[in-house]
Amino acid sequence: MSYRVLITEPIVESVIQKLEEHFKVEVGERGQFYDEASLLEVIGDFDALLPMLSSPVTDKVLNAGNRLKVVANHAVGYNNVDIEAAQQAGIKVANTPGVLSESSADCAMALLLATARKIVEAQDFLYEGKFDGWDPLSFLGMELNGKTMGIFGMGRIGKAVARRAKGFGISILYHNRNRVEKELEQELDAEYIPKLETLAERADILSLNCPLTDETHHAIDAEMLKRMPSHALLINTARGPVVDEEALAEALHNGEIGGAGLDVFEEEPEVHPRLLTAPNCVLTPHIASATHETRKAIGMLAANAIIGVLDGTPDEQIPNLVHV
Repeated sequence: MSYRVLITEPIVESVIQKLEEHFKVEVGERGQFYDEASLLEVIGDFDALLPMLSSPVTDKVLNAGNRLKVVANHAVGYNNVDIEAAQQAGIKVANTPGVLSESSADCAMALLLATARKIVEAQDFLYEGKFDGWDPLSFLGMELNGKTMGIFGMGRIGKAVARRAKGFGISILYHNRNRVEKELEQELDAEYIPKLETLAERADILSLNCPLTDETHHAIDAEMLKRMPSHALLINTARGPVVDEEALAEALHNGEIGGAGLDVFEEEPEVHPRLLTAPNCVLTPHIASATHETRKAIGMLAANAIIGVLDGTPDEQIPNLVHV
């Protein structure tokens, strides 16, 4: 029997071609599989699923996949997949850790620079024909050298952000479920902060790089935002629901914090309307991993997991299977 693989929307062509060397592959149209009902209609015909974060791989979907052997998420996260239901159904789940750390860290720094130096606001000013010469009081922003960054989540991406920030002369504080090894703390001159509240209070820049869990959902809420210094900047390249967007919009409009740079949103693809009008708020459409190199690497890692599972490779030889 020839195995069949469903890719929920177009990805890098070389990844599709790699899978087509082994299996029959069907690629959905963009937006086709953004809800449970659309996946339920077809999942029974496939042995492997390569979904995006936008595709809800629920218990119903997994139970309807009577041929399904593996779900290889096209992302480092997998909060769109019901892991418990997959385990009960004997379906393997894979993600793509490691390969997007550098591009995501680049994006975090890009958002930080754009927010700190009011780049978008200044560009709009110029494009609108308002630039009439150098002004000593225009678009005054935050100088990064000598500032302190608080990193919430010191995993692969958080470490990559810290290394970049250190190059800008920024001091590093971090909060994590577990303290990192002493050698890394020394390399980054990083100080461990046991409480997130303390991190928020001490940081000029708060960078969110944590996974989305029950514990981190709305970790940055109205109370946490009030703890931040009034000049502080919030950068989120983690997951949208880590931040209470209503509270963030309120804090920005009221001048309670200095600005925010967001690549992810609580109700993607919807963006809170008050964020769209908030001062010094830079918004990008979930592009942290959007480099040619990274998107190919993500796809290949997911494809290799599918090939491994369907070919009967032992679990311990497939490094990106999720074990929880």
